[in-house]
Amino acid sequence: MPELPEVETTRRGIAPHVVNKTIRSVAIRQQQLRWPVPAQLATILTGRHITRVGRRAKYLICYLEHGCLLLHLGMSGSLRVLDAAVAPHKHDHVDIVFADHTCLRLRDPRRFGSIHWTDQDPQRHPLLQRLGPEPLAADFSGAHLYRRSRNRTQSIKTFIMDSRIVVGVGNIYASEALFRAGIHPLRKAGNVSRKRYLTLAGAIKEVLHAALASGGTTLRNFVGSDGAPGYFKLNLNVYGRADAPCRVCAGSIRQMRQGQRSTYYCPGCQR
Repeated sequence: MPELPEVETTRRGIAPHVVNKTIRSVAIRQQQLRWPVPAQLATILTGRHITRVGRRAKYLICYLEHGCLLLHLGMSGSLRVLDAAVAPHKHDHVDIVFADHTCLRLRDPRRFGSIHWTDQDPQRHPLLQRLGPEPLAADFSGAHLYRRSRNRTQSIKTFIMDSRIVVGVGNIYASEALFRAGIHPLRKAGNVSRKRYLTLAGAIKEVLHAALASGGTTLRNFVGSDGAPGYFKLNLNVYGRADAPCRVCAGSIRQMRQGQRSTYYCPGCQR
């Protein structure tokens, strides 16, 4: 599943190839994604320019002169910049075609992604307005986590994966950050001290920076390929390593279910 570092790398990858280009047409081959693709999208976009590409949480925001296009990649989505003449595959649902005969193509096999249009401030869109701070921004800190956690009985892992608390900390990065911070994933969020939250906030930033740093070499090119993207292959400490020896204490990494997700942790290092 694309998580925040993958979405940010996608933003960096496509931006140089779509900004300041004139949109010639829009092809919608499958309108029913997580929500219906706006039927009037071609009318809205044709003849306009993308002025910049931003990101909020896992949403890409394409800014135009008269509004914004919000794209979410869902669980299996990806974007590619291609020659518009390249024949679409089964799961290639939407093309934004530019005047230079290139196109931005959305592929989404599971159709959990979405496309939205707004002519208002995108930060006020219902999907964005209640989101927490960006984990790599200045307003995200251990003090913020500590303040929001008071009297909470939910697990610390569930807490940091709540997008109203902080955005973009997905399952892999939550497990890895908790390991770095030495915090057991089942510990109640309200029982974690301020000092440990300061450590955890630093660990979240570290693991996300590491993922972004690896993106340039492990994520496939965004231009001229019609294949699905590869995602980050980090040197993971716990995620996906059930029964393997811990890299710190040599004890066995354990796996358990929290909700619908797998959680990995080291019982020796995480308390």
